Amino acid sequence: MSGPSEGTLRDRVALVAGATRGAGRGIAVELGAAGATVYVTGRSTRERRSEYDRPETIEDTADLVTAAGGRGIAVPTDHLVPAEVESLVARIADEQGRLDILVNDIWGAEKLFEWDTPLWEHDLDNGRRMLRLAVETHAITSHHALPLLLRRPGGLVVEMTDGTAEYNRATYRVSFFYDIAKSSVLRMAFALGHELGPRGATAVALTPGWMRSEIILEAFGVTEENWHDAEEGEPHFAISETPYYVGRAVAALAADPERARWNGQSLSSGQLAQVYGFTDRDGSRPDAWRYMVEVQDKGRPADVTGYR
Repeated sequence: MSGPSEGTLRDRVALVAGATRGAGRGIAVELGAAGATVYVTGRSTRERRSEYDRPETIEDTADLVTAAGGRGIAVPTDHLVPAEVESLVARIADEQGRLDILVNDIWGAEKLFEWDTPLWEHDLDNGRRMLRLAVETHAITSHHALPLLLRRPGGLVVEMTDGTAEYNRATYRVSFFYDIAKSSVLRMAFALGHELGPRGATAVALTPGWMRSEIILEAFGVTEENWHDAEEGEPHFAISETPYYVGRAVAALAADPERARWNGQSLSSGQLAQVYGFTDRDGSRPDAWRYMVEVQDKGRPADVTGYR
């Protein structure tokens, strides 16, 4: 099975916060492929770009959702502005009367973190901005959206991060600010699990593996069609996955009537592919975090045999 069957989520309403590109776009499209109505938000629109100054827009994402079989609705939103998020949720309540799936994928900090730079040398303003974009936005969005999600039992909240709780607990991630940002989101899902579980909803943290986002493909000078060419310079790139792989993980969780078994846990796309049976678009099942622990971090030569 490639992903959840068409129409599995036909009656569901989702909000993918931060769906302009990358994982957010992949998640929105795969929820649409399963039939959901998906509100997609972000700051980059056809009329105005965010500081990323990239071509991807929320309108493009919404069109992809609709083309996949769902209904995509683009709503420009700055998730650092509580009034904008409150207005967004009020619109969803007015138009749909429900919210079944909330995906907090807001990030927007690729240009702010500095690799292997200690706290006292890292640009402080950039570090503080990163924490606001990666942590505060999630809290603001959940604060306003969860009352609507809790109107009906069975709601799902997905906190998107980078790294599993197990991996991040033992591994220094990039820099002080990046490490704190991604670990904070993991803890958010844990805390929300305690608050939502008794009220009939489920919260999880979810990480993709090495994801071939638009930005990563551009950095390697390849496209999705010839991405294998990047392995010449970085052999471990062979374990990479498309943004649609983690999208299928979210769709599988949303379609699972027993999703509460995951409440409060840290999950990965590769882990859930083994449980639910979905694949990436090329039919593979990359298990990136197991690969990183067992191969890449041990300095072994790249070999994805048994890992995808």
